[in-house]
Amino acid sequence: MIAIPRQKPIFRFAPSPNGPLHLGHALSAILNHDMAERAGGRFLLRIEDIDQARCTPEFESGIFADLAWLGLSWEEPVRRQSEHLPAYQTALQSLIERGLVYPAFLTRGEVRTRVAAGEAGGTPWPRDPDGTPLYPPDDRLRSNTERRRLLDAGLKHAWRLDTDKAIAEVGGPLYWHESGDGEKGDIVADSAAWGDVVLSRSDAPSSYHLSVVVDDAAQGITHVVRGLDLFHATSIHRLLQTLLGLPQPLYHHHRLILGEDGKKLSKSQGDTGIAEWRRQGWSPLELRRRIGI
Repeated sequence: MIAIPRQKPIFRFAPSPNGPLHLGHALSAILNHDMAERAGGRFLLRIEDIDQARCTPEFESGIFADLAWLGLSWEEPVRRQSEHLPAYQTALQSLIERGLVYPAFLTRGEVRTRVAAGEAGGTPWPRDPDGTPLYPPDDRLRSNTERRRLLDAGLKHAWRLDTDKAIAEVGGPLYWHESGDGEKGDIVADSAAWGDVVLSRSDAPSSYHLSVVVDDAAQGITHVVRGLDLFHATSIHRLLQTLLGLPQPLYHHHRLILGEDGKKLSKSQGDTGIAEWRRQGWSPLELRRRIGI
């Protein structure tokens, strides 16, 4: 009998260079690195820099410096999303050709107006697990002729997944295996709860949902270790993986590091970065203790 070699587990840390890494990022990076080491696997670093308006080389250099100071090492070359835009376009185009996505023309202001009008009678507008109102059905219900007319007119648009149609194409229920700090075991994916998510915008050639499943497949990621704030997003990721014929990783959603206000740490809120703790004289070991590792 010929022994078939077992694939090494592959973990990844995938920050966006749009601000300094904070303690929440440190927790995720260290967990991925340490779990890969214990499993005899590989640890990869991915730079999620599709948003070129906010991502900068300075923040990217800061990521490398912070992770090196934490004592982490990763394989080269580092994957940058900005260097793989054709891969996301290919995935999107395959969904367009199958009629599983549609052009969405409503502006943010128009969406807010429709939501407000819908709630004027006292009925709450449906919202996704993050609390964002679901996209109105206007564009999904347009005829192909009307869509073509608007596209030919050069009207700015996004591409949104027709989630109900996508779920129908997949057929039976989808699951993922979870080993994290919340629910565990085989989790039923509730993709419908997200409504018609954006897969591409005029100012971003790929959304997080689309690029993350394409990237994970391209890098052979076997274990996705990330914060509990992305637990429910896995439902959409499982749907996209199935539609695109991509492999399914194992998932581990870890606890979040909360600020004094009880909310998760955020770059946009200016929460203290790893570099600042370093400047204050903290050691990597002290930082590990601070985040409970």
